[in-house]
Amino acid sequence: MRKTAILAAALATLAATQVSAAEMPGKGVTVTPVQSSIAEETFQTLLVSRALEKLGYTVNTTSEVDYNVGYTTIAAGDATFVAANWQPLHDDMYKAAGGDKKLYRQGTYVEGAAQGYLIDKKTAEKYKITNIEQLKDPKIAKLFDTNGDGKADLTGCTPGWGCETVINHQMPAYGLTKTVEANMGNYSAMIADVMARFKQGKPVIYYTWTPYWLSDVLVPGKDVVWLQVPFSSLPGEQKDVDTKLPNGANYGFPVNTMHIVANKAWVEKNPAAGKLFAEMKLPIADINAQNARMHAGEASEADINRHVDGWIKGHQAQFDKWVSDAAAAAK
Repeated sequence: MRKTAILAAALATLAATQVSAAEMPGKGVTVTPVQSSIAEETFQTLLVSRALEKLGYTVNTTSEVDYNVGYTTIAAGDATFVAANWQPLHDDMYKAAGGDKKLYRQGTYVEGAAQGYLIDKKTAEKYKITNIEQLKDPKIAKLFDTNGDGKADLTGCTPGWGCETVINHQMPAYGLTKTVEANMGNYSAMIADVMARFKQGKPVIYYTWTPYWLSDVLVPGKDVVWLQVPFSSLPGEQKDVDTKLPNGANYGFPVNTMHIVANKAWVEKNPAAGKLFAEMKLPIADINAQNARMHAGEASEADINRHVDGWIKGHQAQFDKWVSDAAAAAK
């Protein structure tokens, strides 16, 4: 009788182990995430990593790389995924890395990512500025001159992000090269200067995007206003994209979606991860809220991990469904 009980217990343990193994399709597989130097992308990257860990994958610390390097590294199989692929902003980089032949991109992780040019509301109202084309007028452009050369100093973005290519294309397209200097460099440092000028009551003009903390601090409609552009004009793979909105407004950039992009060959061997990447969705408002907390001082690694844990706890049923659906895809 005792032997039968021991055997039954052993079989039960074996069955439990088999169920556990079936639910852990990533066991023994290591994942290497990459992201850009934008610290605010950490939240959405770590959320994907957490779900992968629930599936049994061993997830390495995220490596910071330029976007173009990230895509080529993933295509070559030296990294696994990036959780901040902007479409269509990154289309040229995506294509250059091998596109759909080398990379896996299914589903939409984040919707409604906007970009464009803004100026302070006070200057916009005083001089009735609504369109960036108005900066062709040297008198209007000079309002935004920060170094005394008579040109407007437009704060652009960090080279390699993709936005600099669009801005550098649009300045000549809109006839602004004689009156506007588009400055590229360390975005955080440049925006700190914009904030300082704004606090001093000076005119500011800058490029930004959402989700990002800046629009929670310099609030569109309250502190600043979006500028329209005279017509749609984008470079490379985006050249045929019409940026005009249904209401007729045109801010020069299409509303982007964000995707998780992974190595295609790796996903074919790891269907659970592929299912997870395709199914995960993160509201843009949640990213904005987390990014604002980072800007308010909660920006350490421990803080961001706490934010991720808090988000999962608040959306536990949804998170568990992603993981169970992914596990089922491996069977």
